[in-house]
Amino acid sequence: MKKLLSLLLAVSMVCIMMAGCAKKDAAPAASDEKESAATAEEGEAEAAPAAAADISVAMITDYGDITDQSFNQTTYEACKAFCDANGVKFTYYKPASDSDEDRIAMIESAIDEGYNVVVMPGYAFGKAIEATAENYSDVTFIALDVSAGDFSEGYQIPANLYSAVYQEELCGYMAGYAAVKLGYKNLGFLGGMAVPAVQRYGYGFVQGADAAASAAGLTDVTLKYAYGNQFYGDADITAAMDTWYAGGVEIVFACGGGIFTSAAEAAAKVGGKVIGVDVDQKGIIDGTYGDGMTVTSAMKGLAATVNTMLQVVVDGKFAEYGGKIDTLGLVSENPEENYVQLATSTQFADGFTEDDYKALVADMFNGKVTVSNDITKAAADYATVITVDDQGNIK
Repeated sequence: MKKLLSLLLAVSMVCIMMAGCAKKDAAPAASDEKESAATAEEGEAEAAPAAAADISVAMITDYGDITDQSFNQTTYEACKAFCDANGVKFTYYKPASDSDEDRIAMIESAIDEGYNVVVMPGYAFGKAIEATAENYSDVTFIALDVSAGDFSEGYQIPANLYSAVYQEELCGYMAGYAAVKLGYKNLGFLGGMAVPAVQRYGYGFVQGADAAASAAGLTDVTLKYAYGNQFYGDADITAAMDTWYAGGVEIVFACGGGIFTSAAEAAAKVGGKVIGVDVDQKGIIDGTYGDGMTVTSAMKGLAATVNTMLQVVVDGKFAEYGGKIDTLGLVSENPEENYVQLATSTQFADGFTEDDYKALVADMFNGKVTVSNDITKAAADYATVITVDDQGNIK
């Protein structure tokens, strides 16, 4: 984990570090040694762009598009920015439908067209990876949020695959804690589908809200909990959110792709609030539905992971990371250095200041605050002083 963070923090310094290598090395004793060192450094300087030129990156979208203000867009923008900055060829492919067959077809198309690094965001890629990774051992596969549970039982991660998963329960906890501390007592959690990542977000949210209520001596905090059973909003889910907000819900953590649209549409009618997910969704939600609607977003470091892993590939060090699934979470007391965090656009106030947030993260990092990731329980099982109304699937 520390190695990942170090690589991430080093990305912006690569050029400076390469230029300064000679100064950091001990001075050779003889002039012919100096000439040899200089020749070696020139060779290294020439090798780096040559290595980058040998790399070509293709991103495959899941069921969404690169304008979804979530997983796909964040991954696409991070890949493109890195590749543009490093002279690496890049493109993206969008499957014709939300099916394993079409995801497999796009991966194979990318490889057939010469792309040798394939980046895939989202749990839906599990079966597509199984069908392709081992057949193309000379291609590097980087997956985001594809966990062991998304593969067939007993599947062995091949050496050319690296997947990052995240401790969503931690930033979910932060969001729930912040909501109650900011004065909201009637909360809602609207998940997309009950897959592990979404469940961890939701259960963390319940734990955070419960902890904040307990600390404040509150016993009247309520939390409605439901899944839309899909990753997009529609009229039926919006109608359910209308009922929630009309019934007193003040803020909804909308967690799962484009399902936030239903929560935001309902909130806009009554001046309600929402919490975004995965990335800072303030821009899209406030820009579409009304300024000030997004109180915060529970985020995971998709862009940071992309930057780190593409740099690993460029540096020729992928073998150190391939063949495993890494769980990324807190690596520092500093919130902005972590792979799970709240958005910097959070509406901090007297009840929950930026210093309060930093203190909470420090306590979580140091183990003073612990958050369970056990999704075998029910959401209500995590409530000790708040009341959780688990409504199951809306559809």
